[in-house]
Amino acid sequence: MQIFVNIYLGFFIFKSVGAAPITDTIIYDSEFYDIPLGKLPHSLVYDENEQFNQLETEIGTALPSIIQESYSSAPLTEETEEEASTPKLIDGSSAQGSGVLGPQTQDGLPICLLCTCLGTTVYCDDHELDAVPLLPKKTTYFYLRYNRIRKINRNDFANLNNLKRIDLTGNFITEIHEDALWRLPQLEELVLRDNRIKKLPKLPSTLTFIDVSKNRLGHKGIHNEAFKDLHELQYLYITDNNLDHIPLLLPESLQALHLQNNNIQEMHEDTFCKMKDFSYVRRALEDIRLDGNPINLSKTPYAYMCLPRLPIGNLI
Repeated sequence: MQIFVNIYLGFFIFKSVGAAPITDTIIYDSEFYDIPLGKLPHSLVYDENEQFNQLETEIGTALPSIIQESYSSAPLTEETEEEASTPKLIDGSSAQGSGVLGPQTQDGLPICLLCTCLGTTVYCDDHELDAVPLLPKKTTYFYLRYNRIRKINRNDFANLNNLKRIDLTGNFITEIHEDALWRLPQLEELVLRDNRIKKLPKLPSTLTFIDVSKNRLGHKGIHNEAFKDLHELQYLYITDNNLDHIPLLLPESLQALHLQNNNIQEMHEDTFCKMKDFSYVRRALEDIRLDGNPINLSKTPYAYMCLPRLPIGNLI
């Protein structure tokens, strides 16, 4: 019995030793310490391509590029370490003094905590705000719909040189400062729908889309030739504003003009066309809406000769 026990214990010990991982002992040979790399024996020269090819053969594929980049990146210096540890706003500026969630609003809350910031887009819809909040400098698209804004001041959008869209739908805006918008160098889309605006301010020439429907522009709310220099403008919506005339002059780039439900009673023959040039064709303007106005379009048939399509409205 004792012999059987000894045999069993011996077998168990042998199995445990055999299962232990075998590690190579690293030996630093001092005879090669001072020899240049190029003069080392061939077996000791490191071949990067050979090692990498061997790795590819074993794994079946090369390392992902993102891993290679992480291996090849330079080590962090004190300056880069400090920079990496400093919180940044969505505009890339330092958060010191303004909080990591954007500049402070008039309520003392960071803009990206009070509203929602997704990349360079800021959503401040339906927050009962009564003033335009401070925005990160890199803001591109700004939505401030269904709040309690009554006035747009001169500097509400100052230094926001990346703004491409402003949407102020559904506020109580009655006044926009003359210089509030035209200084924005990249503004393309302006939505002021469903407010109480009585006069349009000076607009930037970069605009491609304007919607000022359901306001109170009336007879004097639009400057003479207010849209003349907007050479990129494609869509102009001015419905429900009690207008009594069609704005002039309209840029050649315009594709859609919506003037429904106003008080327009007449149209000049040169509103869209050039009466002195019967060969002139205005191909871009394909969508004109005049329904809901007290105007008889049949009285001015020559006003549409240059257009690809007739306006929509009362022809009787």
